[in-house]
Amino acid sequence: MISKKTRHVKLWLLMVIAVVFWTVGTGFYRDLSAKSEEAYEELKVFSDVIEMIEREYVDEVDTKELIQKAIQGMVHSLDPHSSLLPLDAFQDLQIDTKGKFTGIGIHITMQDGFVTVISPIEDTPAHKAGIIARDRIIKVDGKPTKDLRQAVNMMRGPKGTKVVVTIFREGVKKPLDFELIRDVIPILSVKSFNLKPGFGYIRLSNFTGTTTTEMQKALKKMENAEVPLKGLVLDLRNNGGGLLNQSIKVADLFLDEGIILSIKGRNKKNTKVFNATPSSVKRNYPLVVLINGGSASASEIVAGALQDHRRALILGTTSFGKGSVQTVETLRDGSGLKLTIARYYTPNDRSIQAKGIKPDIYLKHRRLDPKEISQREEGLLKEKDLENHLEAEPSLEQDKDSESEDEKDKNEKKQRIHEMEQRVGPLTLEALQIDNQVRRALQMLEGYDIFKNLKG
Repeated sequence: MISKKTRHVKLWLLMVIAVVFWTVGTGFYRDLSAKSEEAYEELKVFSDVIEMIEREYVDEVDTKELIQKAIQGMVHSLDPHSSLLPLDAFQDLQIDTKGKFTGIGIHITMQDGFVTVISPIEDTPAHKAGIIARDRIIKVDGKPTKDLRQAVNMMRGPKGTKVVVTIFREGVKKPLDFELIRDVIPILSVKSFNLKPGFGYIRLSNFTGTTTTEMQKALKKMENAEVPLKGLVLDLRNNGGGLLNQSIKVADLFLDEGIILSIKGRNKKNTKVFNATPSSVKRNYPLVVLINGGSASASEIVAGALQDHRRALILGTTSFGKGSVQTVETLRDGSGLKLTIARYYTPNDRSIQAKGIKPDIYLKHRRLDPKEISQREEGLLKEKDLENHLEAEPSLEQDKDSESEDEKDKNEKKQRIHEMEQRVGPLTLEALQIDNQVRRALQMLEGYDIFKNLKG
């Protein structure tokens, strides 16, 4: 016998199907298309499956949870960045871009069925303990991790509490246990130093609601110093991204005209062009931007814009390659739907989706002081390594030149995985002085300053 609960769910699903059927069939199109008929039949199959699980499955199931998981599976099948955000996850997303949270401090994703580290957040418990990119988190406090939401919930907690994270690392035979003490993970994104009088360094760790304001304060301090700014190193290594509008504003600090970014979606409302605006402060000093495989999304927008406008020299290794834009819509139950709505393009109309920003000067990171060289090496996870990732362009057809370039990218990827980069260490002036990428950037800025002052 079918329970009242099951009949209720069945009736509810059939009502949804009827509404979809009517809307597609009569509200927008007078003639029901073959496509809508097919969708209607598939919705009926979905309803039948729900009813069968309710009636026959060995254990009692929570129907609401079952439907949410079905929605999550549907959305996840689109691309790795689209997802259903339950109420608590939706609130966490808002915290991540506006305030602070307590946890261990890592950017994670799902890859090959494992919770995988994209990059640790600088100066956090995870970073200090030595957790690196591509580490697979297999357990938290001895409990297996099954998905991102669960892993985040298990790793976050009150400040000062202990959590044990078990990691599988490629090349290491046994899993590694990291005993960490949770701490407040601040969302402050800008740190700055004077490498030498007149030569500044700014690291952006992510893009939050305060990034541009923090950046302006750091620049103002350097530009008004006793020795005015002659050159700047902008470090975007391991910057996993953040707010789109902040990346546009940061790029605009160094550009006075032209396109910063264009986004193109299937829906016309999601196709936009963002242009630079004249700045009240003229910043004509040279820039060197540092990137690596942990530089993703918003950081790639900044690097791509400055590279295409020939405003900065890009140094380091190829970036992550996340060239898509997501929006979060609030659903009627308070949860959120994070959905990919567009691809973004650099000023020269380059899509970096699954390709990344290629540096003008390719230079792997290493420490120059043998005592500081880590024996642990990392192969950074890239967008094109993620399951169901979007291609660079919506069309599947590519010309022969593009195909040969893709093959070249695959070969470079294999080479990079074997060569691997070492992680960027804690940010101190002493550490920067033995960072080969920072040193090379500084040498280039100093050389430019010398040459421009030479008289013919």
